[in-house]
Amino acid sequence: MATTTPRRTLHVEVVTAERELYKGEATQVTAPGADGELGILPQHAALLTFLVPGELRIELGDAEEPFFVSGGFLEVSNDRVVVLADSAEEGETIDEARAVEARRRAEERLAEVQSQTERAELQAALQRALSRIKVAEYARRRNRRRIDIAGR
Repeated sequence: MATTTPRRTLHVEVVTAERELYKGEATQVTAPGADGELGILPQHAALLTFLVPGELRIELGDAEEPFFVSGGFLEVSNDRVVVLADSAEEGETIDEARAVEARRRAEERLAEVQSQTERAELQAALQRALSRIKVAEYARRRNRRRIDIAGR
């Protein structure tokens, strides 16, 4: 009786409406799901979920690539992961100074705002800025190898 060897990688695509940021293999994908951080490994059950602003990390062996996603969807099916992000940035391309300034502005305005609607919008902006800062700092500090992305 013949047996098949289980697949040890995932095929991953990270896209926005404007461009494709990543297309390749991965041993693990970690994503900011609506109910918490998701870890996706080969042979993961089929899944469709919302993404919230945060870090999307793609790992291939000892190499990895961090991204910031502002939200979107993640679909897993048959060892294929598709991330359709509202917007996304590679960790290394995030302008950390701009993200720090966005955090400062959101914090200042939160202290003054009265409207619940505006407060919710500012809290979302603050969360995006904090997530972008976290991803940028991680990309800058990490000592792990980067995944070789074609065209870079």
